Amino acid sequence: MSEKIEAAVTCFREGFNCSQAILSVYGGDFGLPRETALRAAAALGAGMGRLGEVCGAVTGALIVIGLKHGHTTATDKETKEKNYTLARDFADRFRSRHGALCCRELLGCDLTTAEGVEEARQKRLFTERCPCFVRDAAEALEDVL
Repeated sequence: MSEKIEAAVTCFREGFNCSQAILSVYGGDFGLPRETALRAAAALGAGMGRLGEVCGAVTGALIVIGLKHGHTTATDKETKEKNYTLARDFADRFRSRHGALCCRELLGCDLTTAEGVEEARQKRLFTERCPCFVRDAAEALEDVL
């Protein structure tokens, strides 16, 4: 198992969100300082600000793919397409493991309500399921990088 995969899971277990865990560990390889990565990903946890949308571990990984393979000129269509292909490959890998990309589907809770958050806490989803999502997102990310 990669040290970075374990570092991402550890970062999550320390109290950072899933997106922060991925971006802060992998972003440095592409010039993104850890503190900047933590700030940039801070609102993406729990499916983008606890909206239950795309899992933060997925969004963090997609940002890393962009850092490595993103285009920097509007006319660079070839790089743009490669980036999108890698993003879809990553998403397919994650979805094949978990059946979904959306946090609310992955957890089975509505995190936009206090009741849904409490349900997730009582079921220990944040401490038992979410670390698996971080690990699997990191593994899939390493596969596509």
